Amino acid sequence: MRFNQVLESIKTYEAGKPIELVVREFGVAPDEVVKLASNENPLGTSPKVQETIRAHADKAHLYPDDSMFELKASLARRFDVDESEIIIGAGSDQVLEFVSRALLNEESAVLMSAVTFAMYEIYAKQQGAKVLRTSSYAHKAEEFIEAYKRHKPRIVYICTPNNPTGDATETVEIVRIIEAVDPEETLVVVDGAYMEYAAAKDARYAVTPKALLRYKHVLYLGTFSKAYGLGGMRVGYGIADREVIRNLYKMRPPFNITTLSLAAAIAANEDEAFVRKSIVLHREQLQRYEAFAKAHGLDYIESYTNFITYLLGEDRKSSEIADALLRKGVIVRDLASYGMNALRITVGTAAQNDRFFAEFEALLS
Repeated sequence: MRFNQVLESIKTYEAGKPIELVVREFGVAPDEVVKLASNENPLGTSPKVQETIRAHADKAHLYPDDSMFELKASLARRFDVDESEIIIGAGSDQVLEFVSRALLNEESAVLMSAVTFAMYEIYAKQQGAKVLRTSSYAHKAEEFIEAYKRHKPRIVYICTPNNPTGDATETVEIVRIIEAVDPEETLVVVDGAYMEYAAAKDARYAVTPKALLRYKHVLYLGTFSKAYGLGGMRVGYGIADREVIRNLYKMRPPFNITTLSLAAAIAANEDEAFVRKSIVLHREQLQRYEAFAKAHGLDYIESYTNFITYLLGEDRKSSEIADALLRKGVIVRDLASYGMNALRITVGTAAQNDRFFAEFEALLS
């Protein structure tokens, strides 16, 4: 079979290892596995969402409302935007796919930071586009503007807070990048998958879709997978000028999220109390990770997300430590594939974090 040649340059996305793999390969009991690799909400799903899923279980054989009117209306109220400025995806990464298919080809390029969400590159390469990176993992306006002026990419990706590093970009710096871009030629994608955590921590890093809508060439991405606890339901959204959304809709397949996912997202979007509870837990437990790092002489990246990145010295290899933890039933994310000798750890519950600290400390000593 002859496949498109462009596929030869694309690496398969490496997802966080599942609990089932640890049980199967290392014989760890399921209830003894601690998964801190995929940035899932450690509180699980809102009880109101669980009730909604159960109530809609008998409708699983029916296609969802393809207009997704109720979900878009709920998001419109939350962000003070119009329903026509919203598109729903099977996770925000599906909206990224729509963007790549709508804008990119072999003659175009995309610009992103040195270390950021892997799917930006994967979707770009699927369209044959060139991938450009700045020299820093942080989104430094000077680096982005210089690279933009030199290469004039079709898409500029700003991931804030950034995945997998956890740092965030101040809103004023994001605006600097946006205003340096030609609105007729380039789309700026502001990926706010972890924005709820950053906005709660420091208002200087809070980005709202409403504020970005004054720019016709900006797309804001959000998701229900993190603070809202719907990682397994795969629901995300994009908010942008009507003309951008109108064209992205031409890329969207029918019924691209499920009946249960749609119902769950509507319920989750209305349960702000659950989100606040999740953020409070994260804030309390994140302080423990920072204190642990300082006590053990570890460098870390200040986090504006629900995870933290530990930077390891030359005497410790992230792949070896991640594998050793895995065999103990503690799943974390090794960032070696991103070119970093680092571990990304999801901030879990107090008990989950206790387990990580105990196993990790044993390895360090």
